Amino acid sequence: EITEAVATLVSLSRAGAQVTCFAPDKQGFHVIDHTKGEPIEPARNVMLESARITRGKITPLSELKAAEFSALIVPGGFGAAKNLCNHATVAQGDPAKLDIDADLTNSLKAFHAAGKPIGMCCIAPVMAAAVLKCEVTVGRPVGDKWPFGGTAGAIENYGGKHVATDIDGVHVDTENKVVTSAAYMYDGEPHEIFDSVGKMVEEVLKLA
Repeated sequence: EITEAVATLVSLSRAGAQVTCFAPDKQGFHVIDHTKGEPIEPARNVMLESARITRGKITPLSELKAAEFSALIVPGGFGAAKNLCNHATVAQGDPAKLDIDADLTNSLKAFHAAGKPIGMCCIAPVMAAAVLKCEVTVGRPVGDKWPFGGTAGAIENYGGKHVATDIDGVHVDTENKVVTSAAYMYDGEPHEIFDSVGKMVEEVLKLA
């Protein structure tokens, strides 16, 4: 998700962090015409598309080594829900059908094993819940401003624990060093989403 990715980069830059961006070098699930909300052809490479957001500075996710970094942060959006896993397209809360990108799974396990913090926002926390069986938040399970509230149940199905927060909240699983915030799981204004991501980044850096 572009707003979440940019908010992450801006927050890290403001904090003086050195950042390397990664993406899977593979074909994306599909491309959406956002003026119509419909898929269009042809499909595109995930890493090449990600490079547009990072101004060309991108590395294959397969090359990520936990030993070389202090923390891992994964923004959300449909890119995460369709290309980093199949939660949005197939699994939809069924753990028997959930498939998570192997390189991301390995990275989550490696950072966790090393005791290094992991930050996620929006839909991305479902993957931490499934892989690490940790506590996460995607906001609130019900409410007019929470169109994806059912994700809280999916998190429980995947083996995690959902902790409800408001858009200005962030949840820190201190035992697992996993930090999550709702971001665009909330139907809010751009500055609210930006701030939600920024608070997640802030808490991650406290643990790094």
